[in-house]
Amino acid sequence: MADCPFDFVNDGKKHTICLVGGGGKTTVMYELAAAWAACGSKVLVLTSTHILRPVDGSFAANVPAVQNLWQQGRYAVIGTPEPATGKLTAPPQDLYEALHLQADVILCEADGSRHHPCKVPAENEPVLLPDSDIVLAVAGMDALDNSLAQACQRPQPAAALLGCNLNSVIDEQMLAVLLLSEQGARKNVGKRTFYIVLNKCDLLPVAQQEKILRLLVRAGIDERRIWLRERGE
Repeated sequence: MADCPFDFVNDGKKHTICLVGGGGKTTVMYELAAAWAACGSKVLVLTSTHILRPVDGSFAANVPAVQNLWQQGRYAVIGTPEPATGKLTAPPQDLYEALHLQADVILCEADGSRHHPCKVPAENEPVLLPDSDIVLAVAGMDALDNSLAQACQRPQPAAALLGCNLNSVIDEQMLAVLLLSEQGARKNVGKRTFYIVLNKCDLLPVAQQEKILRLLVRAGIDERRIWLRERGE
């Protein structure tokens, strides 16, 4: 399945996965959805906040439309349309309840980053699905060597967390803290299994990739739960 190394992609179990952080959550979510669907899984995609309504025909407004997409071997995207913005918000609860037992895999974008490669969640973020068993934290490697003010959504609380200022340049240690802190990407994870996607790794020299990988592993993250993802995978 794609080039994702995570153990859950081939374990044959049902999963509800929430994606948090920055740096390409939506791309990763749809990549995983397409790969699972190609393997014959019934894949449901949604948001608990906001995502753009897809224009590829994968949006489904009701249960029959979802089931029709599944019969075609495609994933189905559900949500509540916002005509003024072209975005979807969380789906109606009755629609989700009607489908979540039928789906093999559920993927939910559980917070936003306004295209920043990294972030610190707001007080009301992330909006994790209560029945989710996996949290997938995403960070873009283009955050490195840029200032907090440039690259981080909500840079003020990030600076407070890191003990620096808004002009501080993000390095591997700082990014690791944002990913691992319970005020950062691990907020509200609880007993859910936690995975990390380091996105756009092709922008980094191998030495930098290895450095942040070592930092995460030393902090207790199993290396098998870290995906060094390149663009276009």
